[in-house]
Amino acid sequence: MAHLHDDKIKFLEEKANAIRQSLITELVAAGSGHTAGPLGMADIFTAFYFHILNHDPKNPLWEERDRLILSNGHIVPIRYAAMAHAGYFPIEELNTLRKFGSRLQGHPERTRMLSMESTSGPLGSGLGQAAGIAYGARMDGKKFRTYCLLSDGEHDTGNLWESVMFAGKNKLSNLTAVIDRNNIQINGMTEDVMPLEPLADKYRAFNWHVIETGGHDFEQFVSAIEEAKAIFEKPTVIIAHTIPGKGIKEIEFDYLWHGKPPKPEEAKKFLAELRTLGGKIKSEHE
Repeated sequence: MAHLHDDKIKFLEEKANAIRQSLITELVAAGSGHTAGPLGMADIFTAFYFHILNHDPKNPLWEERDRLILSNGHIVPIRYAAMAHAGYFPIEELNTLRKFGSRLQGHPERTRMLSMESTSGPLGSGLGQAAGIAYGARMDGKKFRTYCLLSDGEHDTGNLWESVMFAGKNKLSNLTAVIDRNNIQINGMTEDVMPLEPLADKYRAFNWHVIETGGHDFEQFVSAIEEAKAIFEKPTVIIAHTIPGKGIKEIEFDYLWHGKPPKPEEAKKFLAELRTLGGKIKSEHE
């Protein structure tokens, strides 16, 4: 992974803004889909596809590529947008989101687009898939890393914690999980629906290395990934604190935007706001 210098950070900030704009456009074209979570994860997907991952958009099934598993498949529109900007398919194809026969369904389907790595929909399944891939890679002597992106809300599921135990027991140091800790789920705030805290301590109890970081600061997030790669005796979880709806002030932290798209008039306003910001989207805590 190359050094994250100031010019690269500026590039990533501008790219994330462009990806957010593509997200809004594809959601309006679809007339359905999720908005808050994808906007909050735009920076993390940008960091993965434009700095972290060892991958090749022209050869998406390259055997030595890093594997990126998306467990909370409902936020896949932001992954589609990042992949399109990275060169996996034409950006114009984003307008086919959720259309009949499209490769870009509302939840990712591996058989439609092999570079997606896995099909996801039922929450809580992705970490088990990622742990299996990481375990198999170790058995085969492969050097690629496996990353799994998780929502905080899906930690309500029991099968996710079975995967946490499996990975901890088997010391899968080639596995890094990233939790989108945005504190919302479809029907409210996570701590009201089913309290998750102390989340970090729970992972530590299952023999995971834990890192907490900001999900909108490229330098912090990349540093966390580098730290995870230096841990050799256990898997790592990065709890990335994000703002749902990031970049559109009026919908930030509003769980009602978890599962609805913007209407055309709202989209015009959102796009104008993003274009004004350019690459200057920053957390109010940064």
